[in-house]
Amino acid sequence: MENIRREVRLTSLEVLKKGLVQATAGNCSARVTNHNIIAITPNGMDYNDLKDEDIVLTDFSGTVFDGEREPSIELPMHLAIYKCREDVSAIIHTHSVFASTMAVAGKQIPLVIDELMVYVGGEIELAQYALPGSGQLAENALKALSERNAVLLQNHGMVGVGRDSKSALFCCEIVEKAAMITVFASLLGKVETIPSDALEVEKTWFEKNKENTKKHTNQEGGKRC
Repeated sequence: MENIRREVRLTSLEVLKKGLVQATAGNCSARVTNHNIIAITPNGMDYNDLKDEDIVLTDFSGTVFDGEREPSIELPMHLAIYKCREDVSAIIHTHSVFASTMAVAGKQIPLVIDELMVYVGGEIELAQYALPGSGQLAENALKALSERNAVLLQNHGMVGVGRDSKSALFCCEIVEKAAMITVFASLLGKVETIPSDALEVEKTWFEKNKENTKKHTNQEGGKRC
């Protein structure tokens, strides 16, 4: 369990270092492989102050069984995703500037770069607004995420998921890059998306990545609910 705690703490520091969150914003979690246990960042703590023991361990009902801190307010959203996506073993919620800009504008991120299809699975949909930490936000995020690896949260931020913390962080970076490109292209007057014939090819690459994830995690993969 100490290894998973360390992984979550170090990931949160990377998220902060890369400018995807500020102060105590956002949250990170990871699933203990083949167990209904997750490790998640605590509520309201500066990432720079975190110690391994500050990372909270909960079961899939949200009950804390190890840790002195309160889990992140967004625990319901993390749990909802883990329960429905067996291929997901790490989740990162960021408040990155350009992804948040798209979310505030009420716009999805279109397929402007190849990486969105190859690694994320398509355009980034927008989850309808709900209060942070609420069951409704968890439901809205899960619905908009579907089988992709990222989702925007209206007037809030974004969520990236992956088979491990490294891939979830990579996903968050790709989404932020695509959001930045979309905003700048809009200022120039036109946003061109990837041609549909290319997308069909790239979709097979994404499916191959999903299949590799299935083998990597030794899980069924895909969507459960």
